[in-house]
Amino acid sequence: MDIKLIWDFRGPDAEPTAKHHAIHLTEYAKKHLTKENIAGFEKQNDMHSVAFMHCKRSEMIEIRDALKPHRAFEL
Repeated sequence: MDIKLIWDFRGPDAEPTAKHHAIHLTEYAKKHLTKENIAGFEKQNDMHSVAFMHCKRSEMIEIRDALKPHRAFEL
């Protein structure tokens, strides 16, 4: 895995929203990508959580265009 794509969620419902979004990311990965993709969520604090997906550099453009992550960084 080369890239971590991140979707930020803020506010009192950030954690359940990020958790739910991670489910959709996993479903997308199973349907469209390699089996090596990892999706999940992380609670940053009470008002900020993120959903994320690790992907190969070669898949990043496809995912970015389809799912519009808020940010990304190299692993």
